Amino acid sequence: MAMPTDVPVIDTMIGFPAKDLKAQYEFITKQTKDSQSKEEFEFPAEYMFKAPPDKEKEVRETDDPVGYTLDQMDKCGVSIGMVGVGHREGQGEATGEEALKRYPGRFVGSVGADPNDGMAGIENIVRAYETWGVRSISMFPAGCFPQVAINDKKMYPIYAKACELDIPVFVCTGIPGPRLKFQCQHVEHVDEVMYDFPELTYVSRHGCQPWTELMVKLMLKWPGLHYSTSAFAPKHYDPRIIDYANTRGADKIIYAGYFPMGLSLQRIMTEMRDVPFNDNVWPKFLHDNAARVLKLD
Repeated sequence: MAMPTDVPVIDTMIGFPAKDLKAQYEFITKQTKDSQSKEEFEFPAEYMFKAPPDKEKEVRETDDPVGYTLDQMDKCGVSIGMVGVGHREGQGEATGEEALKRYPGRFVGSVGADPNDGMAGIENIVRAYETWGVRSISMFPAGCFPQVAINDKKMYPIYAKACELDIPVFVCTGIPGPRLKFQCQHVEHVDEVMYDFPELTYVSRHGCQPWTELMVKLMLKWPGLHYSTSAFAPKHYDPRIIDYANTRGADKIIYAGYFPMGLSLQRIMTEMRDVPFNDNVWPKFLHDNAARVLKLD
């Protein structure tokens, strides 16, 4: 039951410190309407997280964001981090590409996609695949402008391209943290997508709440459907996900953090020790499932 210390962790959602968070997340805040999101928050979901001011200052003021993230990975036993490349302007694509150049054995790329970009977006996916060898496509349906539901037919060319390239999609599923409308990310939409694309490997992000029980049922139904723990501190992992991993879902649950957006790696790995996964689940959760999905072995 204890978390092993000899498993090389793969983090399927990690990023880099940014000095200007407002600029980095402007693509989200331009859609919000409440005054806190527009005027007070630097990070659009910061009301959900608490960080000590001194630590936050240390992270924000670093002149080497790639080096800082790698240092945190080394301290916490994270061997590989999946980072974003090819995103919209201002979302940190240059930093992700720098990380792949400097430390190709420690980082792998995921290309961001917005179905509103049409064929230009598909071309961007192909370019990132050919240039950076990206291992996945990342999507935030509620963050698209305008929003696009998980099962909207505008999403289908992206799913088709993922199947063609044989790479997974990582999709925010469930109520989003930023104060945006949630219907486009309802878990029920996933069922139609998996029906139409049975070859697709779909990995949910950000908890699927409040429809976690439905997500578990769908994972039992669809072989290509997986769940990642991004944006949740381990002490808040949903008990239904832990139970599923310990019973029938050991091959379906994938570790993902949320550094530096809202959680430090030190906090994640400290709290992780108390997660009651069975012994056989830990290697799969921390490494094997991500390695298989991302084809890292």
